[in-house]
Amino acid sequence: MKNFVVKTLANAGALGVAIWLLQDITLTGESTGKKALTLILVALVFGLVNFLVKPVVKLLTLPLFILTLGLITLVVNALMLLLTSWLADQFDLSFHVEGFWTAVLGGLIISIVSWALNVVLPDGD
Repeated sequence: MKNFVVKTLANAGALGVAIWLLQDITLTGESTGKKALTLILVALVFGLVNFLVKPVVKLLTLPLFILTLGLITLVVNALMLLLTSWLADQFDLSFHVEGFWTAVLGGLIISIVSWALNVVLPDGD
């Protein structure tokens, strides 16, 4: 359970950095508390998308991973971020990613920050 909480907080932090750096990734809310709650909920959705959908997409695009030496990962991460944005809209969460190239850059930022936070933060059950 502790590992799940740590990964969710790392995702929330990484999403927060992407929102802060890129103007086309937006998180709106009336108050700071509502924004923080929305960010945690979006991090949960993002974690679920990465846990459930990403392995299937990676398996289906395995030849492209081999052909591009893994660079297709940027596209897959962007698609997962766009899917998270769409799901957030369906759940009436105020999180939006505008455009594919913003999602590519956002996915890159989220990957780097999430990796760094997972290195720093303790994990384990």
